[in-house]
Amino acid sequence: MKHPSSREFFAYWDQKRGDARAPDRSEIEPGAVRELLGDIFVLSYDAAAGYPFRVAGTRVCALLGCDLKDRSFSALFSADGRREIEDIIAVVCEEMMAVVAGITAVSEDGRPAHLELLLLPFNTRAHSPLSLTGLLAPFESDRRQLGDFKLTSWRYIGHQPQRFVPRALRKLAVARGFMVYEGLR
Repeated sequence: MKHPSSREFFAYWDQKRGDARAPDRSEIEPGAVRELLGDIFVLSYDAAAGYPFRVAGTRVCALLGCDLKDRSFSALFSADGRREIEDIIAVVCEEMMAVVAGITAVSEDGRPAHLELLLLPFNTRAHSPLSLTGLLAPFESDRRQLGDFKLTSWRYIGHQPQRFVPRALRKLAVARGFMVYEGLR
């Protein structure tokens, strides 16, 4: 992680999770990360709605020029990169892996801006909708309205890549007895 805000929020999240894969949403205390709240957001894990913002900090809203509540997170990205960010969000929630990503955006005057995106899962709870938290921090200090986000790089944090097993294959591993699955070889 390059941005100090990302490092600080990740360290807090990591301390709160302890030995678990992720902390519960109720364990994150806003007062403990007061200086970072303007850059922090929470997303609903709802692919059909484009992973809408549940809450977004004031600096994130200012960067995008509007209140983000209930707006699609994936719609911030250009059409050709939208599927990529949606896949990353799915890994964060379903595999409980943290992700740090580099983003390039375009300001309203056409200049490029560089940002760092940190996505962190919350522990899943029965009968509760899935959600995740994150931080979006610009590297440039001038506050311009941004749009047309593009992923430039990303990296999963915490788990070794060889331990990553898609959810469909994990379901097969726990199946017992005789089962027929069409289409598998």
